[in-house]
Amino acid sequence: MRSIYVAGLGRGDGRQIVELGLMELLTRRVDRTGVFRPITGAGEDRTLELLKARYRPAASATGVSAEDAAEIYAELGAEELISRLVARFHTLERECDALLVLGSSFDTDDLPRELAFNARLAAEFGAPVIVVVGAHGDSAEEIVTEMRTGYQVFSDLGCTVLAVIANRVPGEVAIECDLPVPCYAIPENPSLSAPTVGQVMQAVDAELLQGDEDGLRRDVLGFVFGGATLPVFLEHLVDGALVITPGDRSDLLLVSLAAEAAGTARPSGVVMTVGEEPPDAVRALTARLAPGVPVLTAEADSFTVATTLAGLEGRLTPDNPRKIETALGHFETHVDTEGLADRIELARSERVTPMMFEHTLLERARASLRHIVLPEGEEDRILRAADVLLRRGIVDLTLLGREEVIRRRIGDLGLDLGEVTVVDPLVSPLRESFAQEYAGLRAHKGMTMERAMDVVTDVNFFGTMMLHRGLVHGMVSGAAHTTAATILPAFQIIKTVPDTSIVSSVFFMCLSDRVLVYGDCAVNPVPDAEQLADIAISSARTAKRFGVEPRVAMLSYSTGESGSGADVDKVRAATALVAERAPDLLVEGPIQYDAAVDPRVAAAKLPGSQVAGRATVLIFPDLNTGNNTYKAVQRSAGAVAVGPVLQGLRRPVNDLSRGALVTDIVSTVAITAIQAQEVAP
Repeated sequence: MRSIYVAGLGRGDGRQIVELGLMELLTRRVDRTGVFRPITGAGEDRTLELLKARYRPAASATGVSAEDAAEIYAELGAEELISRLVARFHTLERECDALLVLGSSFDTDDLPRELAFNARLAAEFGAPVIVVVGAHGDSAEEIVTEMRTGYQVFSDLGCTVLAVIANRVPGEVAIECDLPVPCYAIPENPSLSAPTVGQVMQAVDAELLQGDEDGLRRDVLGFVFGGATLPVFLEHLVDGALVITPGDRSDLLLVSLAAEAAGTARPSGVVMTVGEEPPDAVRALTARLAPGVPVLTAEADSFTVATTLAGLEGRLTPDNPRKIETALGHFETHVDTEGLADRIELARSERVTPMMFEHTLLERARASLRHIVLPEGEEDRILRAADVLLRRGIVDLTLLGREEVIRRRIGDLGLDLGEVTVVDPLVSPLRESFAQEYAGLRAHKGMTMERAMDVVTDVNFFGTMMLHRGLVHGMVSGAAHTTAATILPAFQIIKTVPDTSIVSSVFFMCLSDRVLVYGDCAVNPVPDAEQLADIAISSARTAKRFGVEPRVAMLSYSTGESGSGADVDKVRAATALVAERAPDLLVEGPIQYDAAVDPRVAAAKLPGSQVAGRATVLIFPDLNTGNNTYKAVQRSAGAVAVGPVLQGLRRPVNDLSRGALVTDIVSTVAITAIQAQEVAP
């Protein structure tokens, strides 16, 4: 069991981002994680609740409240308090493989006493310490001094220090610290420290007049106070600003939302003060101008609202996943998580849970950044997924569609896609050259330049041409298109790899303790023996590429020599072809599903088989069987199905289910990026 103790040095260290990042790291590596807060302060423990909601740890607990701790300390002494917390820690650690300990912050200015207490606990727990230093507003020299002090204090008090992290470092400050442990500097991120419109609404006890939950998640990056004339007001209206204006200034409300609609400035929201609400006619107009911009009404006057909001800072909460993704991306960009995992000696678990598999996908995709085109840029789920992907730094993205529609919808949803490229195929300067090349590729089918000019305005054809030209590394579509519409351009333009006669697909089926690969469940209705062999070999390659050791089961309604008939004979012939073409591949067939995955059944039906009972790649004889089986396992066994993942194309194109969730899209894009990492430029 591995444990980590996170200890802060002083107030305002913003260690929540570090605790979140470390929990993310632990859940990638081990199956059962835990989280422990030895001493809780007054009120809700937001960090603990956040970690419990996001990661569902196998064990989570608190020790004692600060009030009870003070009473125990006064009546029974420090040793009794320490003893009780150590006993609670050891009870908890027996329930998990890795435990994150959230160091305590006392409501006192006695910093030496606080540090000594946390150091004593870490030493008694046997937990190495990660020291977090709050660097907001300090110079490089002051930050380095605090980092050295933090390291020295915990080392002198008998702790093993794993790393020292300076958090909220001013962007222009470069940190070089010569300690004997890794030192990391996490720059200040305005979007993390910024409150959301929802937090503003709660802080000033306001009501929502216009907008929705998406709008309330917008970050407030500054304030603009309405009292000036319109020209002066517009000069100060910038992206992310929250407008605070008396409720009788409907003109400022209108111009704020008109700026959003025109795209000249995108305010985070508007607060109408002194209890005044705009007339119905104005509200009807603003609802059409920019329905996504939240408009609040507050009873307090503008000065009181401004005073209340002066010290308000953002926080990470379970109901704001966008800010969480931003925090994780920021942490992973500036902290060597792989190096840190090695120092913690975190070996990857042999069990692979769905969360671990999905984390691994994101980790591998981020390791070598690739550029992916998403043809369905006007689709809300695609935009939400793009927001996650960019915030986590997983890929670079191009969205296809009408730019004005996409930009407006980004604003309505309260997203931040500042780094995304948007291309409208209809007006793109690439359209003509794409049409010329496509007409040449399809000349044998009678394609003309005139027709090609129309064909390449289709977003899937345009995206495929971008991939063909090497302008992007992969393509993901299908949230709003059929499978045929997604993959037909790839068949015509990208074509298959030289040694593969057929494009097929697999699903990664993430069960509670392992990942299986199912193929083909999405593309080929009735493959013949040759095609089935190709599907098996391609699926084994895909499995290996994603960390699943391939042991291939060629499924049928009978096992071994027990059955006969055209269907089973096809599987038997396909198995022989796989053995001939890929002699190093472990393959068994024909075999029934139960004999493929259950060791007890395998022992009875195929004793001595290297695949039976241990199969990881399951090849179905036809689409009907495969598609129904994956859906049955997904719904009945609670498995997470990731896919379909297309295989056999020279460049990666992947199809989404039209019912795909945002998390499905994120995973599919990550898979596409990983596939692209292995394709020669």
